[in-house]
This record gives sequence, structure tokens and C-alpha cells, in this order.
Amino acid sequence: MPRICVILNPVAGKGNGLHMKPRIEENLQKLGLEFKLVLTEYPEHATQLAQEALQEGYEVIVAAGGDGTVNEVINGIMTAGEARKDSTVLAVLPVGRGNDFAFSMNIPTDLDESCALLANDPRMKIDIGRVTSERFPDGLYFGNGVGMGFDAMVGFVAAKMPISGMLSYLIAAIKTMFIYFNAPQVELVLDGQSRVFNALMISIMNGRRMGGSFMMTPHSLPDDGKYDLCLVAEVKRSQMPGLMSLVMKGTQETHPAVTTAQAQKIELRALQGSLPAHADGVTLCEAGESIAVEILPAALSIITR
Repeated sequence: MPRICVILNPVAGKGNGLHMKPRIEENLQKLGLEFKLVLTEYPEHATQLAQEALQEGYEVIVAAGGDGTVNEVINGIMTAGEARKDSTVLAVLPVGRGNDFAFSMNIPTDLDESCALLANDPRMKIDIGRVTSERFPDGLYFGNGVGMGFDAMVGFVAAKMPISGMLSYLIAAIKTMFIYFNAPQVELVLDGQSRVFNALMISIMNGRRMGGSFMMTPHSLPDDGKYDLCLVAEVKRSQMPGLMSLVMKGTQETHPAVTTAQAQKIELRALQGSLPAHADGVTLCEAGESIAVEILPAALSIITR
């Protein structure tokens, strides 16, 4: 039986993580799993705890939290060295706000079901992304996606709200319509091919969903060795509610401002204006000049259905 370390973020989901601690422990004990559970105490602590767990010989690292916690654990695994990374498996107990990584990777968002999945231990290899920006010149790994523009601003606004879940993102999206209107002119380079346009939103996806309810790339596969992109050109403010509705349903390709693409290597530069961007909800830049993204095929094993 593999050694399991559960890294729980107690403040995930506005405190839902700590509330779920007894239930997590009870579930795993009933399933007969031997595990160690540790709590994060400050931002990026999960990265350090994951590295320490790997040094101690744990094989399954469980991120119990939201997308931010998952991202930190991914970075802990990916920076631990090739030998440790190749023998390590990531599992997720989604107790956060958006839980987009879990949804995109077909991991149950119900806690009891995700605990049972951990016990069953089905595995697959997924691609992992790596992005560089002014804030992360040495690179940040991510599992779900990078967002630039409107959706990044939505995430920044939602993070400051006292509520959590889908409602926080919906309210934040409505607020952002009135905050983020002048789309920057950007140069987007996809596998060496360049285009320039005014970008309301660019989503670079390994997964399918962002923001708890926005299906950026509904047909994306996390193990095909390439990103799916949703590119949205600037639209009138009056068009934004209808466009947002289409994105929630995953039918935005029917809108004339939306195009899609696939690529392995992506560069993004602001020619006029600046870039607000995030990766898995982690702020890359609030007013950046450029970001670069590459994909690492089949880089990490996860437990999923």
C-alpha cells in the first residue's frame, strides 16, 4: 500500500478546508488507508510540505483544498527532482471555492466520492504546463490553465469577496464588466505563428473549466500534449452578458468574436495596455508586459476516474 500524505489548506473555500478535516480523517480511516495529514499555515506552504513529504518517502501526495492548493502541490512535486517526480502520484480532495482542476480532470467534487477514489487508486498521466512572467521569471507549473484579460480580472475580484463558490465568480464577472472594458492590443505567438488583436480574454487550457462555471475549452484533453485556447476579441459592453452566458454553456464558438486554437508553445506580449494574468488562480501579473507558456507532455501521474 502506498504511503499517503494529505496536505490540507484550512482556509480553502473561505474556511471550508478546516471544517472538512474531521470528515476527511473519518473517510480515510474507514477506507483502511494509512496516511499523514498536515495543515498549511501560509501561502506557498503546500509546495514546501509536498517537497518534504517526497523526501520522507511518501508516494501519494493529496492536495486537500482548492485550485490554489492543487497548484502549490503540483509545484512541490515538479520541483522535487526527476526521480521523485516520476514515482509520485497526485490526488485531490476538492474542498475549495472553484475546484476547476478536479472538475477538468474528472475527479469527483463530492468529498466522499473523492476519498473513495483515492482508495481505489486509478491512475493516468497528464500534461503539465509551465509559464514564465515578470513575477515568475524561473517559471511556475500549472495543471488547469492560464487566463489573460477578463477572466483574470474576474478571479482577482472574486478572491476579495466574502462569499465563495460559483456565486462569487458570477458576481465578480458582472462587476468586472464595468471595470475591465478596454482590451489590450496583444501579439500572440502560437508555435511560431504570430497574430495581433485586441484581446478581451485569452484562455490557455490543459483542463476545461475556469472560475467555477466558465467552460473555456469544453473539449480539451489533459493528456494530448497540447493546449486548447479560447481567444476572445474585444466586444461592446452590451455584448458581454450574452457572451458570458455562452462561455458558461461552453458554446462560445458560435460567437463571431471567439476563435479557438491548439498549440504547444505560446508567447503573449502587450503592444498597447497591459496583461492581467493568472495560472490556476495564482496571480502571474496584474499589469504585465509578457508571458510565455510551454507544455510538458505526460509529466505527472494523478488519481482520477
